[in-house]
Amino acid sequence: MNAQTNETRQHILDTGYALIVTKGFSNVGLSQLLKHAEVPKGSFYHYFKSKEQFGEALIQDYFANYLKRLDTLLFSSHNGTAYDRLVGYWQRWVDVEEGVCGAQKCLVVKLTAEVSDLSEPMRLALLEGATSIISAIRQCIDDGVQDGSITVSDSQETAQLLYNLWIGASLMRKLTQDQAGLELAMKTTKNLLTGEAAR
Repeated sequence: MNAQTNETRQHILDTGYALIVTKGFSNVGLSQLLKHAEVPKGSFYHYFKSKEQFGEALIQDYFANYLKRLDTLLFSSHNGTAYDRLVGYWQRWVDVEEGVCGAQKCLVVKLTAEVSDLSEPMRLALLEGATSIISAIRQCIDDGVQDGSITVSDSQETAQLLYNLWIGASLMRKLTQDQAGLELAMKTTKNLLTGEAAR
């Protein structure tokens, strides 16, 4: 794929992200997407066989970029101990939820419930991305156990629990329109990572 071709494909994905994270996947029609991207229908079908395949590619692109940022957040020693890095990561969730839904994790929160029953390829793309995030969190927890900043007995179980906790808190934030659930998630996270929850 040459540079211009890749640039057009990425432009369609970027435009689609901006629309879908606001309106949802089902509420964005192909004509609306094409109008916003300013590309003809033929161009869309050159890159994607269907709207569903576009959705799958959008999710994969989102996670590829997300994991690059996550790698910097969780594995740069400039950001303190592994505990500090994980708490900093979750703090970004709080900060994003307080403001405009940005490029942190909103697509996951927006699409998981919506498309999981509608599209198996999209569900699997979401699952693969979420699994990759949980794996990175587990690795950072392991680093924290090594550097003495984290006290847990099972890093994989803790990573899964924390990711589930924050996805749930983010969904509830949409319902309650307040930060209480996210603040509780942060308190619980700190307790889990320091072993306080087990005492």
